[in-house]
Amino acid sequence: TVGGQDKVDACLKLGADAAINYKTDDFVARTKALTDGVGVDVILDMVGGDYIDRNYEAAAVEGRIVQIAFLGGSKATPNFAKLMMKRLHHTGSTLRPRTVADKAAMVSAIEAKAMPWLADGRVKPLMDSTFPLKDASKAHARMESSQHIGKIVLTV
Repeated sequence: TVGGQDKVDACLKLGADAAINYKTDDFVARTKALTDGVGVDVILDMVGGDYIDRNYEAAAVEGRIVQIAFLGGSKATPNFAKLMMKRLHHTGSTLRPRTVADKAAMVSAIEAKAMPWLADGRVKPLMDSTFPLKDASKAHARMESSQHIGKIVLTV
């Protein structure tokens, strides 16, 4: 899901089968339509709040929902019957409280598994813009505007 037609277009251009503009489309209805009523296997949710119950609707039976942020709030009143009936797995993760050893293990795994993809070009970062460090406030303003597509980088 994305927040504008320009981002829908960018996702499709990058090879996505579909992209849903959550500002103009009901992502649950579109997800169901795109999957012939089955739902999706994995949802990475950055919103939380009232999206949790909607994610339960959009998920396939035995689907997985991974909570990675709470932009819409960390409190919700989901219908847990949906979670049980679909045998959903709802989990969460964040890096901040992890130990240094946990973080080091993640870095090692990324180096071993993902870095070769970057090195041989199978995966390429999508760059939106770069700003000198002295213009960090401009970079932050760009991020807050939500107009960016890809990474915003500060150069030192």
